[in-house]
Amino acid sequence: MQNRYFRQSLLGWNARDNTRRMPWKGIKDPYKIWLSEVILQQTRVEQGREYYERFVNEFPLIGDLASAPEERIFKLWEGLGYYSRCKNLIHTARYIARELDGQFPSAFPDILALKGVGPYTAAAIASFAFDLPHAVVDGNVLRVLSRFFGVSDPIDSTRGKALLTDLAEKCLDTSDPAGYNQGLMDFGATVCKPLNPLCDSCPLQSKCVAYVQGKVDLLPVKGKKLIRKDRYFLFLVAEYEGGVYVRKRVGKDIWQNLYEFINCELPVAPHDDAALRDALLTDDTHLIRLPWLPQVLGHSSYKIVGLSPAFRQLLTHQRVQARFLHVSLERPIGEPDGFDRVGGKELSALAFPRLLNDYLSASPLVFLRKN
Repeated sequence: MQNRYFRQSLLGWNARDNTRRMPWKGIKDPYKIWLSEVILQQTRVEQGREYYERFVNEFPLIGDLASAPEERIFKLWEGLGYYSRCKNLIHTARYIARELDGQFPSAFPDILALKGVGPYTAAAIASFAFDLPHAVVDGNVLRVLSRFFGVSDPIDSTRGKALLTDLAEKCLDTSDPAGYNQGLMDFGATVCKPLNPLCDSCPLQSKCVAYVQGKVDLLPVKGKKLIRKDRYFLFLVAEYEGGVYVRKRVGKDIWQNLYEFINCELPVAPHDDAALRDALLTDDTHLIRLPWLPQVLGHSSYKIVGLSPAFRQLLTHQRVQARFLHVSLERPIGEPDGFDRVGGKELSALAFPRLLNDYLSASPLVFLRKN
């Protein structure tokens, strides 16, 4: 009885009051639905919209994306973060184009088998593109169901997820799964919001357990506390004749497949100017004495141009701080490990982590000065 009330009230709100507009809403093209869902993972809708439109304009068909140079795709993705999504996007586009003759799979198990596609994304594609009866369960849906049905199990626990997913499937309107799923997600985003939900005008109010019991601010429950690791880097911007040395990160660490300058990781934050200056300089204020730099630069003579202020980037599980030491070389570095010297248009076409992009677009460097 409560499931039916929930479904009917939600569908009524969706038909009558849902004015949320998004460029991917209501379309049936599985490629564009998949693209939007991948972009929106861990991304705000406002930010994701710009990237979605950018990708669709440049790659209107999945074959266009599959045949594009990898560097160009990563450059378009630049700033979105979670670059494994981009890597999976490229892999899946090429798999569909080459192995499936460009035809997006239409059965739920086949969609779920695609690289980078989990149950949520598979359900979204299946229901929105092919009208298959699969409930889409994202953060908005978990919040709405937790509050309405009074589920106190943590939504990030195995039991809580299973319980709420089962509720989502039981409440699903199988005659219009696309409309129901979209309406439920929109309802969570615009009415049953995380903070300051619009309970006074909510059509589900009378039977919402959280509202009736005064628990709206207590639900949903989250059991896991996010712990972030602090990391500190010093990047060497080694310049010679207008080019700087960069390489692509290929290890299984942050910023995989993005470009970086020569760098070392530090044990403490590099924001104490005096201590860092003393660590960097010999008696000649233009020479560097960090033990790893001569090894990197070989016999090339170099002078300090400047040291940047601290730049920061917040990742899901890490807080990263970095400073950039800009040096001018009198001759090129001999065979650096994986590094190439690039400049001008070539440099601007490369995809860098947001922290490095912030440095590249910042105001002039803060010069080291010895008192």
